[in-house]
Amino acid sequence: MLLYIVFTVSSLQMPAAQAAMIGTDRVLSETAAAQSSQARDRLESLLARDEVAQKLVEYGVEPQQARERIAGLTNSEVLELQERIDTLPAGGDILGVAALIFIVLIITDAIGATDVFTFVNKVE
Repeated sequence: MLLYIVFTVSSLQMPAAQAAMIGTDRVLSETAAAQSSQARDRLESLLARDEVAQKLVEYGVEPQQARERIAGLTNSEVLELQERIDTLPAGGDILGVAALIFIVLIITDAIGATDVFTFVNKVE
């Protein structure tokens, strides 16, 4: 009888478990968000390197402006930029990274998202 009372009382205090199906799109979006967060962190660490900052200044771009633009990129743009950086030769081709960031900055100028370079024709 005591065992019956213990099981009854303990089952009343336990909340019922809730289960639901998780959609594929939700899993993929969470995975993409995590990957883009890692990619943003990696891009930020690249911009923190002195060599990259010097190259950006040579191109006429302040490192802070580059950081702000990277922060403004969509998740898919960040992942695409990360893919391109990953295809660069091993050993860290600093010039290639700086050139890639420069190209991204020109594209954002061309679509009108920023206004850094005067030589870029804006899309209207």
